Amino acid sequence: MKKKGGRKILGFMVKEEKEENRGSVEFQVFSFTNKIRRLASHLELHKKDFSSERGLRRLLGKRQRLLAYLAKKNRVRYKKLISQLDIREK
Repeated sequence: MKKKGGRKILGFMVKEEKEENRGSVEFQVFSFTNKIRRLASHLELHKKDFSSERGLRRLLGKRQRLLAYLAKKNRVRYKKLISQLDIREK
């Protein structure tokens, strides 16, 4: 993984911003994962921020649904994505 501006960027996500396929499941899961990690670190400092906690739960649900869809449609892409993002399998 490469770092760019303090963020981790995966090999398949290093394309120019205009060339990115923002509609792809992989890109959406990648962006949700970045938001989830940012919110989780925020909640470590601010334990009583319940509105951010609710937002985190919503993002987790969205990511979970996208991953379930990808696992059903293409198991190989699913396995590759979860290994690259270092997230647990359901």
